[in-house]
Amino acid sequence: MAVWDPDAVNRTTEEGRGGSGRRQPSAGVRPSAAQPSEERYRRGARRTSAEPLAASWEPDPTEVEEYRPRRRRTGVAGLVSNYGWRIYAVPVLLVLTLLVVLDSTVPASFQIGAAGNGGDSSGTEPRADQTSTNLTTPPAASERPPPKLDLNIPTAELPDGPKFSENGAGTWQVIPGTSDPVGSGRIYKYAIAIEDGVEGGDYGGDKDAFARTVQSFLADNRSWVGTGEVGMQRVDGNTKADFVISLTTTGTTHQICGFQIQYESSCWDPPTKRVVINTARWLRGAKAFSNDISSYRQYAVNHEVGHALGHGHEACQENNAPAPVMMQQTFGVSNDYVAQLNEVDASNKGVVPADGKTCTTNAFPVAPK
Repeated sequence: MAVWDPDAVNRTTEEGRGGSGRRQPSAGVRPSAAQPSEERYRRGARRTSAEPLAASWEPDPTEVEEYRPRRRRTGVAGLVSNYGWRIYAVPVLLVLTLLVVLDSTVPASFQIGAAGNGGDSSGTEPRADQTSTNLTTPPAASERPPPKLDLNIPTAELPDGPKFSENGAGTWQVIPGTSDPVGSGRIYKYAIAIEDGVEGGDYGGDKDAFARTVQSFLADNRSWVGTGEVGMQRVDGNTKADFVISLTTTGTTHQICGFQIQYESSCWDPPTKRVVINTARWLRGAKAFSNDISSYRQYAVNHEVGHALGHGHEACQENNAPAPVMMQQTFGVSNDYVAQLNEVDASNKGVVPADGKTCTTNAFPVAPK
């Protein structure tokens, strides 16, 4: 009976495959990890202390590339490489940011007074009971002074006189009262109001008497109704008015009309359809009119209402002749003086030539006969 000899089989097998006792790797295949000791495979040997299984391959150290850090690109190319399309958004964002900053530094509009009823802040025609106004743009035509200048015009100075109201609430109360139409042509409806905060002494303490005085100015045949082109009708309550003649404190007048130089004035405010009569001028008049306060008040109302009717400023046409009512007589009746004031006022520059002509004061649109 033959006895099985495992060593004989191993020798025959290994020798028959090359006789080296170890299997040679095929071409193109890397050698495996180092072979473990033969003792590991002896019959009956314990394997608890055996080494863990080795990997079937080991990386070739010759194939590992040396790490070289990439060179960073600089300049515009580097920015584009790093940030891609986002870099193109930077200039746009900068421009938008600048626009927002500029917009935030510019005031949108100045609003005065929100009390009362019927307030019209849209710039449309006011109702006669309007008690507030929204200031969005400066007056298009008025006796408002030009930007600050170093001037010395004696006739433009405010005359000495009683104290006047300087600060009001920016809201107005319409004085009740109506009239029949006066004159022919298109009928203009107007209301009369006093700003809240105007002291009674500025208008004689009687609001109704103040309103009747203004009404009489516009009903005078020497006023605009005497031209035969327009008529006037006083309204109040909820009736829509074409303009509101408003006695206004100097502080509010400055906010509406502007006050770049030291001379007080009145104005016409197109956005709110308000004829602004400055309390300082209503109470003290103008030096060109000397002590004739009544004539100056007639002039102030007729002049500013003339702007409401669409008339612009005019110059003295002839020496010693009555000045046109649309001449800026609050500042004087000398073309040289008025031209100097208008020099930096874009809306009035060139209207009055510095030609040496001087007129006499006149309060009415219809020339005296």
